[in-house]
Amino acid sequence: MTEPWWAQLACVMLGGALGGALRHGVASWIARRAGGPMPWGTLAVNASGAFAAGLLLGWLPGDPGQARALWLALGVGLLGSYTTVSALSLQTLMLAQAGRGRQAAGYVLLSLAAGIAAAGCGYALAAG
Repeated sequence: MTEPWWAQLACVMLGGALGGALRHGVASWIARRAGGPMPWGTLAVNASGAFAAGLLLGWLPGDPGQARALWLALGVGLLGSYTTVSALSLQTLMLAQAGRGRQAAGYVLLSLAAGIAAAGCGYALAAG
């Protein structure tokens, strides 16, 4: 049975609030320690979020309807709020506008490679 729309929305909202706070904390902590113009905090958040998404995909039952509330809270809400393509895009643009085109290109490639690899590792670990 599917939860009512308001219960689904509550799951997404709760997960989203937690994911946003977690994203801010992790990205800020890493950025303070790494320093420099490269947005290492966002890279770490996106890679760890991709890994967590792979784990979640591997752990949840094959039929998403069986764990709909869990998927909405963790997959859509928490991980959707935790990871961010908009920050990746904005930081890449800022690097390019600052005359750091090669760094911008490297950041995009590294982010995509890390995200895909992390998601695959997470899935392999969970499905295993």
